[in-house]
Amino acid sequence: MTDSQAILQVDGLEVQFHTDEGIVRAVNGISYSLKAGGTLGIVGESGCGKSVSSLAVMGLVPRPVGRIVAGDVRFQGQDLLTLSQSEMRKIRGGDISMIFQDPMNSLNPVLTIGFQIEESLRLHLGLNKKAATARAIELLDQVGIPSPEDRVKDFPHQLSGGMQQRVMIAMAISCQPQLLFADEPSTALDVTIEAQVIELLSNLRRDLDMAVVLITHDLAVVAGFCDEVIVMYAGYIVERSSVRDIFHNPRHPYTIGLLGSMPGAETNQDDRLSTIPGAPPDMTALPAGCPFAPRCLFVHDKCKTDLPELDDLEPGHAIRCFVDVDTGDLR
Repeated sequence: MTDSQAILQVDGLEVQFHTDEGIVRAVNGISYSLKAGGTLGIVGESGCGKSVSSLAVMGLVPRPVGRIVAGDVRFQGQDLLTLSQSEMRKIRGGDISMIFQDPMNSLNPVLTIGFQIEESLRLHLGLNKKAATARAIELLDQVGIPSPEDRVKDFPHQLSGGMQQRVMIAMAISCQPQLLFADEPSTALDVTIEAQVIELLSNLRRDLDMAVVLITHDLAVVAGFCDEVIVMYAGYIVERSSVRDIFHNPRHPYTIGLLGSMPGAETNQDDRLSTIPGAPPDMTALPAGCPFAPRCLFVHDKCKTDLPELDDLEPGHAIRCFVDVDTGDLR
């Protein structure tokens, strides 16, 4: 898959973790592209590989346990997997940035938030202390933190969860990156604060013309933010399409299951939420066939022995499934 207009091009990415229990095949040959200024949602249950795939792009897979064993990752045509750690550090935090899932684990508790924002500004932009502090105050104001001149002196524990997440966003956009990964940016926030954070990200994406990869388990968040969606299961992409098609014409049984668990989803019947039976597979011993087969309501014998390819149903809409979900028969 090649797209000359893509700011990010991922082809055949595979990530494994070598543990005492065996080799965890966390990401299994995923490919996607993202245009400059575009928005992509990566969704799926916990453990499906969505966060690990993004950490791989950032060069943050923990070594030596984690390894990128195959694939190609290109940012603006440059192969990121061939760069040294020092070369990657120049790109990470500057041209490519990331909002991590838990701000309390990502922010240093013994350093002021101002110092932590200024560190990136001084490293990547070469600002002096005075200029970096002024810019940090501007950033806190930009992300909606009141009295930024005072808050810049605060430590993380002095801020609420929502304010901590806004600090993480300020850090991530401090150098005006061209590509931003947002890993569950609204996790553990109440619905009101969640909506504010997503709206803030949407406005910043537009103002800074950033490309954004939104990683989440919540399809409802994706609906109002992203242009395209990737659905992952057991390290594989099982469906890829526009947001509209995912919600109005889902074609993979797992995607249908995810939508059915959402309040108000069109796939619900009798106003009752559906559930996906069973549990995700053991990632150290994936089944020979489709990894979703043991939980699938449409399963056929072929699904238990053969792994389907990610095939295009139509331009812009691909699924990894043998079954036509309208009829329940093999395609």
